[in-house]
Amino acid sequence: MPRPTVLYVSDLAYPARGRRYCDEDIHLTAELRKTFDLALCHPVDAAGLMAGFDTVVVRNSGPVIDYPDAYRAFRARAEATGQRVYNPLTGKADMAGKQYLVELAGEGFPVIPTVDDLAHLDRLPHVAEYVVKPKAGADSHGLEFVKREDLARKEEDVLIQPKIDFRYEVSFYFVDREFQYALNAPDPAQRWELARYTPAGDDLEFARKFIDWNDLPHGIQRVDACRTREGELLLVELEDLNPYLSLDRTSEAARRRFVEAMTGSVLRSLG
Repeated sequence: MPRPTVLYVSDLAYPARGRRYCDEDIHLTAELRKTFDLALCHPVDAAGLMAGFDTVVVRNSGPVIDYPDAYRAFRARAEATGQRVYNPLTGKADMAGKQYLVELAGEGFPVIPTVDDLAHLDRLPHVAEYVVKPKAGADSHGLEFVKREDLARKEEDVLIQPKIDFRYEVSFYFVDREFQYALNAPDPAQRWELARYTPAGDDLEFARKFIDWNDLPHGIQRVDACRTREGELLLVELEDLNPYLSLDRTSEAARRRFVEAMTGSVLRSLG
């Protein structure tokens, strides 16, 4: 029987701060080739190359804000032709922009308070400084810290959040709906200096709320949260398009389990 074919999408030269995305994709493609016939391409080439592949696996492809026209063309062609994509293009979180943070905050989810309209500023805590970031941003692109009196000068299509004095950030990694591992950044000033983290039951219950809300049938998701000084976890973002996995910061056993889970998930997504 022929093996399933995968077009693996990655920007191997993406200049991530303090990280080498390409190392992660070199490792994952080497492992996936044990099960799939695999070719690798840059995200701007995916739409033109994906015909004939059983699925397109989108991994460390960089923020789509860097190639918006190519990404729109890719989505349009995939939807028009019925091309399988992993993660599926039905994600409601970062895959669709950051409007979901406003919606989740309004629905009472444990999210950093977020608005997208200065008329709703009274819904946020009154603080000296706010975080302003574009709805289409990623990887801290366009993020600014703005004093309250300067908010009126900001353009539209941005999110406004209070600047949170948090203890640390923590990320929970899932394949399909199954938890794989967690990592945290003990120093708030060093987001990508990650350490292994053993989540408590309440931590996983928190993370699973967002996995259940997104309701993806297959795929890899990263739930990013911050721990407040009072001990509460608040969602920072739910990355469901191309989450960097920081596999180099996990144990060898966790990496093996992740590869097995991802391989099984991609196979199941083929039906």
